[in-house]
Amino acid sequence: MALAEDAWFETQYNARAAVPEHAEIFASYQERSRRARLNRPCYLERAYGDGLLETLDVFPASGASRAVVTFIHGGYWRSRDKADFSFLADTLCPAGFTLAVPNYALCPQVSIEHIVRQMLKAHAWVYRNIAAYGGMREKLLASGHSAGAHLAAMMAACDWHRYEPDLPPDLVQGALAVSGIYDLMPLRRTSMNEDLRLDENAARVASPVTYRPSRCVAITAAVGARESSEFRRQNGLLAEHWPHCRCETLELADADHFTILQHLARPDGELFQALERLAGGLE
Repeated sequence: MALAEDAWFETQYNARAAVPEHAEIFASYQERSRRARLNRPCYLERAYGDGLLETLDVFPASGASRAVVTFIHGGYWRSRDKADFSFLADTLCPAGFTLAVPNYALCPQVSIEHIVRQMLKAHAWVYRNIAAYGGMREKLLASGHSAGAHLAAMMAACDWHRYEPDLPPDLVQGALAVSGIYDLMPLRRTSMNEDLRLDENAARVASPVTYRPSRCVAITAAVGARESSEFRRQNGLLAEHWPHCRCETLELADADHFTILQHLARPDGELFQALERLAGGLE
Protein backbone atom coordinates (compact mmCIF):
# COMPACT_ATOMS: atom_id res chain seq x y z
CA MET A 1 0.00 0.00 0.00
CA ALA A 2 2.77 2.46 0.91
CA LEU A 3 4.47 1.93 -2.44
CA ALA A 4 1.23 2.59 -4.30
CA GLU A 5 0.61 5.75 -2.28
CA ASP A 6 4.16 6.95 -2.91
CA ALA A 7 3.67 6.42 -6.65
CA TRP A 8 0.52 8.53 -6.48
CA PHE A 9 2.34 11.37 -4.71
CA GLU A 10 5.13 11.14 -7.28
CA THR A 11 2.65 11.55 -10.12
CA GLN A 12 0.96 14.45 -8.37
CA TYR A 13 4.08 16.44 -7.54
CA ASN A 14 6.49 15.67 -10.39
CA ALA A 15 5.57 18.69 -12.50
CA ARG A 16 8.21 18.14 -15.17
CA ALA A 17 7.03 14.60 -15.86
CA ALA A 18 3.51 15.96 -16.34
CA VAL A 19 4.65 18.47 -19.00
CA PRO A 20 6.82 16.66 -21.58
CA GLU A 21 7.60 19.91 -23.41
CA HIS A 22 9.03 21.61 -20.30
CA ALA A 23 12.55 21.73 -21.77
CA GLU A 24 11.35 23.75 -24.75
CA ILE A 25 9.44 26.11 -22.46
CA PHE A 26 12.56 26.66 -20.32
CA ALA A 27 14.67 27.29 -23.43
CA SER A 28 12.22 29.94 -24.59
CA TYR A 29 12.27 31.66 -21.19
CA GLN A 30 16.08 31.61 -21.16
CA GLU A 31 16.40 33.17 -24.61
CA ARG A 32 13.84 35.85 -23.82
CA SER A 33 15.70 36.55 -20.57
CA ARG A 34 19.03 36.88 -22.39
CA ARG A 35 17.51 39.48 -24.69
CA ALA A 36 15.94 41.34 -21.77
CA ARG A 37 19.31 41.70 -20.04
CA LEU A 38 20.86 42.99 -23.28
CA ASN A 39 18.13 45.47 -24.12
CA ARG A 40 16.88 46.74 -20.76
CA PRO A 41 18.60 48.77 -18.02
CA CYS A 42 19.61 46.36 -15.29
CA TYR A 43 22.00 45.92 -12.39
CA LEU A 44 23.21 42.34 -12.20
CA GLU A 45 24.77 40.23 -9.46
CA ARG A 46 24.17 42.64 -6.60
CA ALA A 47 25.28 40.88 -3.40
CA TYR A 48 22.64 40.69 -0.68
CA GLY A 49 24.93 38.57 1.49
CA ASP A 50 28.26 36.78 1.44
CA GLY A 51 26.91 33.23 1.26
CA LEU A 52 26.55 30.82 -1.65
CA LEU A 53 24.60 32.37 -4.57
CA GLU A 54 23.49 35.34 -2.46
CA THR A 55 23.08 37.78 -5.34
CA LEU A 56 20.15 39.40 -7.08
CA ASP A 57 19.39 41.31 -10.27
CA VAL A 58 17.54 44.63 -10.30
CA PHE A 59 15.52 45.93 -13.25
CA PRO A 60 14.40 49.54 -12.64
CA ALA A 61 10.92 50.68 -13.55
CA SER A 62 10.51 52.57 -16.79
CA GLY A 63 9.76 56.02 -15.43
CA ALA A 64 8.43 56.50 -11.91
CA SER A 65 8.23 53.34 -9.80
CA ARG A 66 4.79 52.53 -8.42
CA ALA A 67 5.90 49.46 -6.44
CA VAL A 68 8.77 47.02 -5.98
CA VAL A 69 8.23 43.38 -6.95
CA THR A 70 10.55 40.53 -6.10
CA PHE A 71 10.29 37.39 -8.22
CA ILE A 72 11.66 34.18 -6.69
CA HIS A 73 12.39 31.42 -9.18
CA GLY A 74 11.20 27.85 -8.92
CA GLY A 75 12.88 24.52 -9.64
CA TYR A 76 11.87 22.51 -6.54
CA TRP A 77 14.52 24.35 -4.50
CA ARG A 78 17.14 22.28 -6.36
CA SER A 79 17.48 23.75 -9.88
CA ARG A 80 17.05 26.83 -12.10
CA ASP A 81 18.62 30.29 -11.72
CA LYS A 82 17.46 33.88 -11.46
CA ALA A 83 18.86 34.54 -14.95
CA ASP A 84 16.17 32.28 -16.44
CA PHE A 85 13.43 34.77 -15.50
CA SER A 86 14.77 38.18 -16.53
CA PHE A 87 12.15 38.16 -19.31
CA LEU A 88 9.51 39.22 -16.79
CA ALA A 89 11.13 42.67 -16.73
CA ASP A 90 9.89 43.29 -20.28
CA THR A 91 6.33 43.42 -18.96
CA LEU A 92 6.69 44.56 -15.36
CA CYS A 93 9.12 47.46 -15.78
CA PRO A 94 7.14 49.36 -18.45
CA ALA A 95 4.14 49.09 -16.12
CA GLY A 96 6.01 50.96 -13.39
CA PHE A 97 7.30 48.05 -11.32
CA THR A 98 10.87 47.87 -10.08
CA LEU A 99 11.81 44.18 -10.33
CA ALA A 100 14.34 42.38 -8.11
CA VAL A 101 15.15 38.73 -8.89
CA PRO A 102 17.18 36.93 -6.19
CA ASN A 103 19.23 33.77 -6.45
CA TYR A 104 19.64 31.21 -3.69
CA ALA A 105 21.68 28.11 -2.93
CA LEU A 106 20.15 24.81 -4.01
CA CYS A 107 19.27 21.52 -2.36
CA PRO A 108 20.86 19.11 -1.51
CA GLN A 109 23.83 21.39 -0.84
CA VAL A 110 21.64 23.35 1.57
CA SER A 111 18.26 22.79 3.24
CA ILE A 112 14.97 24.48 2.39
CA GLU A 113 15.13 26.18 5.79
CA HIS A 114 18.49 27.66 4.75
CA ILE A 115 16.94 28.94 1.51
CA VAL A 116 14.13 30.60 3.48
CA ARG A 117 16.75 32.41 5.55
CA GLN A 118 18.48 33.53 2.36
CA MET A 119 15.23 34.98 1.03
CA LEU A 120 14.67 36.83 4.31
CA LYS A 121 18.12 38.33 3.86
CA ALA A 122 17.40 39.19 0.21
CA HIS A 123 14.16 40.98 1.00
CA ALA A 124 15.77 42.90 3.85
CA TRP A 125 18.46 44.00 1.37
CA VAL A 126 15.81 45.12 -1.11
CA TYR A 127 14.04 47.18 1.54
CA ARG A 128 17.27 48.85 2.64
CA ASN A 129 18.77 49.44 -0.81
CA ILE A 130 16.11 49.59 -3.53
CA ALA A 131 15.75 53.38 -3.33
CA ALA A 132 19.17 53.62 -4.99
CA TYR A 133 17.57 51.99 -8.05
CA GLY A 134 14.49 54.21 -8.04
CA GLY A 135 12.26 51.79 -6.15
CA MET A 136 9.71 52.56 -3.42
CA ARG A 137 10.56 50.36 -0.47
CA GLU A 138 7.28 51.20 1.26
CA LYS A 139 5.44 49.29 -1.47
CA LEU A 140 7.07 45.87 -1.65
CA LEU A 141 5.37 42.81 -3.11
CA ALA A 142 6.87 39.31 -3.10
CA SER A 143 6.13 36.94 -5.95
CA GLY A 144 7.34 33.56 -7.06
CA HIS A 145 6.63 30.44 -9.07
CA SER A 146 6.57 26.84 -7.79
CA ALA A 147 9.27 26.65 -5.08
CA GLY A 148 9.46 30.42 -5.42
CA ALA A 149 5.75 30.69 -4.57
CA HIS A 150 6.42 28.77 -1.37
CA LEU A 151 9.25 31.19 -0.57
CA ALA A 152 7.09 34.24 -1.38
CA ALA A 153 4.46 32.92 1.04
CA MET A 154 7.11 32.53 3.72
CA MET A 155 8.09 36.17 3.15
CA ALA A 156 4.46 37.20 3.61
CA ALA A 157 4.27 35.22 6.86
CA CYS A 158 7.38 36.83 8.36
CA ASP A 159 7.20 39.29 11.24
CA TRP A 160 9.99 41.45 9.91
CA HIS A 161 10.48 43.55 13.02
CA ARG A 162 11.27 40.37 14.96
CA TYR A 163 13.66 39.25 12.21
CA GLU A 164 15.61 42.55 12.29
CA PRO A 165 14.57 45.32 14.74
CA ASP A 166 15.16 48.10 12.21
CA LEU A 167 12.69 46.60 9.74
CA PRO A 168 8.94 47.34 9.74
CA PRO A 169 6.66 44.37 10.52
CA ASP A 170 4.84 44.88 7.20
CA LEU A 171 7.97 45.00 5.02
CA VAL A 172 6.28 42.65 2.51
CA GLN A 173 2.81 44.05 1.96
CA GLY A 174 1.48 41.45 -0.43
CA ALA A 175 2.38 38.33 -2.36
CA LEU A 176 1.62 36.68 -5.69
CA ALA A 177 2.18 32.94 -5.26
CA VAL A 178 2.00 30.91 -8.49
CA SER A 179 1.73 27.10 -8.56
CA GLY A 180 3.17 26.74 -5.08
CA ILE A 181 3.36 24.13 -2.35
CA TYR A 182 2.46 25.43 1.09
CA ASP A 183 2.32 22.17 3.08
CA LEU A 184 5.57 20.31 2.39
CA MET A 185 4.62 17.06 4.15
CA PRO A 186 3.54 15.24 0.94
CA LEU A 187 6.95 15.83 -0.64
CA ARG A 188 8.42 13.33 1.81
CA ARG A 189 6.66 10.66 -0.26
CA THR A 190 8.32 11.64 -3.56
CA SER A 191 11.66 11.08 -5.26
CA MET A 192 12.37 14.81 -4.94
CA ASN A 193 13.00 14.23 -1.25
CA GLU A 194 16.31 12.58 -2.09
CA ASP A 195 17.54 16.15 -2.62
CA LEU A 196 15.18 18.01 -0.28
CA ARG A 197 15.93 15.73 2.71
CA LEU A 198 12.74 16.59 4.54
CA ASP A 199 11.91 14.73 7.71
CA GLU A 200 8.65 15.44 9.52
CA ASN A 201 10.04 18.32 11.56
CA ALA A 202 11.88 19.94 8.65
CA ALA A 203 8.73 19.77 6.51
CA ARG A 204 6.67 21.37 9.27
CA VAL A 205 9.16 24.16 9.98
CA ALA A 206 9.47 25.03 6.27
CA SER A 207 5.73 25.00 5.49
CA PRO A 208 3.91 28.35 5.22
CA VAL A 209 0.73 26.79 6.66
CA THR A 210 2.60 26.28 9.93
CA TYR A 211 2.66 30.03 10.44
CA ARG A 212 0.11 32.79 10.81
CA PRO A 213 1.00 36.28 9.56
CA SER A 214 0.74 38.77 12.40
CA ARG A 215 -1.10 41.22 10.15
CA CYS A 216 -3.55 41.23 7.26
CA VAL A 217 -1.49 40.60 4.12
CA ALA A 218 -2.90 40.64 0.60
CA ILE A 219 -2.24 37.26 -1.04
CA THR A 220 -3.08 36.00 -4.51
CA ALA A 221 -2.53 32.26 -5.00
CA ALA A 222 -2.83 30.99 -8.55
CA VAL A 223 -2.62 27.58 -10.20
CA GLY A 224 -3.19 26.20 -13.67
CA ALA A 225 -6.33 24.21 -14.42
CA ARG A 226 -4.12 21.61 -16.12
CA GLU A 227 -2.02 21.05 -13.01
CA SER A 228 -2.48 18.02 -10.77
CA SER A 229 -5.22 17.74 -8.19
CA GLU A 230 -2.61 18.11 -5.43
CA PHE A 231 -1.23 21.37 -6.84
CA ARG A 232 -4.79 22.64 -7.12
CA ARG A 233 -5.51 21.57 -3.53
CA GLN A 234 -2.34 23.26 -2.30
CA ASN A 235 -3.46 26.46 -4.01
CA GLY A 236 -6.32 26.83 -1.55
CA LEU A 237 -4.31 26.25 1.61
CA LEU A 238 -3.23 29.84 2.21
CA ALA A 239 -6.82 31.10 2.20
CA GLU A 240 -7.79 28.19 4.46
CA HIS A 241 -5.00 28.69 6.99
CA TRP A 242 -4.75 32.49 6.85
CA PRO A 243 -8.43 33.55 7.05
CA HIS A 244 -7.49 36.96 8.49
CA CYS A 245 -5.57 37.83 5.31
CA ARG A 246 -7.04 39.12 2.06
CA CYS A 247 -6.60 35.96 0.01
CA GLU A 248 -7.59 35.64 -3.63
CA THR A 249 -7.38 32.23 -5.30
CA LEU A 250 -7.23 31.82 -9.06
CA GLU A 251 -7.34 28.80 -11.36
CA LEU A 252 -6.18 29.65 -14.86
CA ALA A 253 -7.87 27.78 -17.68
CA ASP A 254 -5.61 25.87 -20.09
CA ALA A 255 -2.45 26.66 -18.06
CA ASP A 256 -0.04 24.00 -16.84
CA HIS A 257 2.75 24.27 -14.28
CA PHE A 258 5.10 26.00 -16.72
CA THR A 259 2.96 27.85 -19.25
CA ILE A 260 1.20 29.64 -16.39
CA LEU A 261 4.06 32.15 -16.24
CA GLN A 262 3.01 33.44 -19.65
CA HIS A 263 0.13 35.07 -17.78
CA LEU A 264 2.62 37.22 -15.86
CA ALA A 265 4.67 38.00 -18.95
CA ARG A 266 2.01 39.90 -20.88
CA PRO A 267 -0.15 42.88 -19.85
CA ASP A 268 -3.43 41.08 -20.59
CA GLY A 269 -2.42 37.99 -18.59
CA GLU A 270 -4.43 36.98 -15.54
CA LEU A 271 -1.36 36.97 -13.30
CA PHE A 272 -0.25 40.40 -14.45
CA GLN A 273 -3.75 41.70 -13.75
CA ALA A 274 -3.61 40.08 -10.30
CA LEU A 275 -0.31 41.86 -9.64
CA GLU A 276 -1.93 45.11 -10.74
CA ARG A 277 -4.70 44.55 -8.20
CA LEU A 278 -2.17 43.88 -5.43
CA ALA A 279 -0.26 47.04 -6.32
CA GLY A 280 -3.50 49.01 -6.50
CA GLY A 281 -4.24 48.03 -2.93
CA LEU A 282 -1.05 49.80 -1.85
CA GLU A 283 -1.98 53.12 -3.47
